[in-house]
Amino acid sequence: MGTVVLTMKASVIEMVLVLLVTGIHSNKEMTKKIKRLKFNVPQINCDVKAGKIINPEFIVKCPAGCQDPKYHVYGTDVYASYSSVCGAAVHSGVLDNSGGKILVRKVAGQSGYKGSYSNGVQSLSLPRWRESFIVSESKPQKGVTYPSALTYSSSKSPAGKAGETTKAYERPSVPGTTSQPVTLTQVLAVTTAEASHTTLPKPSPSAASTTSSPRPQPVGHRSREMDLWSTPTYTSSQNRPGANPGVQRQDSLGAAFQKPVGVDASLDCKVDLSFLIDGSSSIGKRRFRIQKQFLADIAQALDIGPAGPLMGVVQYGDNPATHFNLRTHTNSRDLKTAIEKITQRGGLANAGRAISFVTKNFFSKANGNRGGSPNVAVVLVDGWPTDKVEEASRLARESGINIFFITIEGAVENEKQYVLEPNFVNKAVCRTNGFYSFHVQSWFGLHKTLQPLVKRVCDTERLACSKTCLNSADIGFVIDGSSSVGTGNFRTVLQFVANLSKEFEISDTDTRVGAVQYTYEQRLEFGFDKYSSKADVLNAIKRVGYWSGGTSTGAAINYALEQLFQKSKPNKRKLMILITDGRSYDDIRIPALAAHLKGVITYAVGVAWAAQEELEVIATHPARDHSFFADDFDNLYQYVPRIIRNICTEFNSQPRN
Repeated sequence: MGTVVLTMKASVIEMVLVLLVTGIHSNKEMTKKIKRLKFNVPQINCDVKAGKIINPEFIVKCPAGCQDPKYHVYGTDVYASYSSVCGAAVHSGVLDNSGGKILVRKVAGQSGYKGSYSNGVQSLSLPRWRESFIVSESKPQKGVTYPSALTYSSSKSPAGKAGETTKAYERPSVPGTTSQPVTLTQVLAVTTAEASHTTLPKPSPSAASTTSSPRPQPVGHRSREMDLWSTPTYTSSQNRPGANPGVQRQDSLGAAFQKPVGVDASLDCKVDLSFLIDGSSSIGKRRFRIQKQFLADIAQALDIGPAGPLMGVVQYGDNPATHFNLRTHTNSRDLKTAIEKITQRGGLANAGRAISFVTKNFFSKANGNRGGSPNVAVVLVDGWPTDKVEEASRLARESGINIFFITIEGAVENEKQYVLEPNFVNKAVCRTNGFYSFHVQSWFGLHKTLQPLVKRVCDTERLACSKTCLNSADIGFVIDGSSSVGTGNFRTVLQFVANLSKEFEISDTDTRVGAVQYTYEQRLEFGFDKYSSKADVLNAIKRVGYWSGGTSTGAAINYALEQLFQKSKPNKRKLMILITDGRSYDDIRIPALAAHLKGVITYAVGVAWAAQEELEVIATHPARDHSFFADDFDNLYQYVPRIIRNICTEFNSQPRN
């Protein structure tokens, strides 16, 4: 009996031990499963750009095949956020073409990015960009939580094919409705029927007319406050003086406050907007209120939000001041409330100073600039500015800012003597085709510009005001003047150089042209700052004299880098077009590499006895797009369209701003 009891006790103990061991084993398995489930690495496609991902630091898995040149990469080690994430990982050597996991960390924008060829990927140079990133091996840092689902800045999620999910945003609640979470693909699908239009209090025409500032009016800058409310509105400026006092108004006050038309839901309107509003004394309180109503209507029509347009306001008088930047208000309702609280500053109308202020201060990351979105500044001017705007606008355009001007009630004939800078609008915008400017005869008609303005600022394909392939380069021609060329063929080469130059928009603010001739020695024919018109450049090319001598192409490239491109503007694309008819007597590899490292895009054109392998070394990668060979000097002209096409194709593959 005792033996039976002991045997039973032993069996029970054995069963308990088995259960304990099994439980421990199960717990370990469960812990492993929990750890596996704890962090799911998101997958992205090769074409996903870092700028489209909002997260500042994340781990992702790249697929195979991202070494393909169609996935553009900008920079070396530190990459512009317009780059393919996975392409940059391959270029940096963190991944090979088979893909894998990487750690991505966003860093500040750089003033320039140097292209290079590394690990089978040719990265491109870029003058500047507002956000950068670096890639490293996917070793999580202690204490850092990495997202298992990425947040994208556009409704068109680039990771859709890889099964990536987008983070839901809360739409700002509108009175009388229920706030519901929506994904980024829904944020832009706002119709006019959904819009809740809030109108600012309408000014009473019978109210007393006063200006908001005791500061004196600028000389010659008329105070038109009484014109708007105490006299009729005329259809043209020549009818204003001495007109029949019985003429009736042709606009009613209510016309200035029509409801805005919402932005087309099909537009992917992701822009960073700055409105520069006129707060000068001459505008008066009521015009200033109409201006504020116009801003409120713009805010409503654009449907402000993190997935779409963001908007800030700068007011100018004697000096500019920011009322709110891009990150202050991220929905239309809050933005309109803030606009209503803006008060007039008074003083002069120094619009040029305001544009300079916006260029230097407004579009920064700290102020909410998103880097990958076009930067747009809309300048409203009552009459005319009291300072010059041409130079300030040029610098703004060269910084990647698209400048729009809206002028209201311009100078009549007897007032034009007071305008400091005649034709200032055409001098300020980069195109005089009417796309970047509006003129309104009366403040009552300002609302009519709302819909066309919204369409234009959202037309990101046309927002290349600051830079196009034909107006944004410093082009240095390096011309072989060796004995083998001969006088007659040298004139043919100069005609080829002239034909290429004719295709560009040449001025001191657009494309600039310089030229170097070389034999054993080198000679600067003219630099980038010598001529500022196309006619002057073409005449200078025609006057270049044939030198004759040997062929030291490597030394010529070094000379061009020092004498031409070292004086290039930092925001210009640097293009070197080298023409030679023979093999170089010196080494061309190190000078060519130096040019590539300095961000100079080099086109090599060989004729007759030129060495094809040397042309390919001199040319920027890929050589097939940057090197050309003509068997005879008389056939050079055939390559002009191809070179121009390749220059523009390469430019258009880069970010627009």
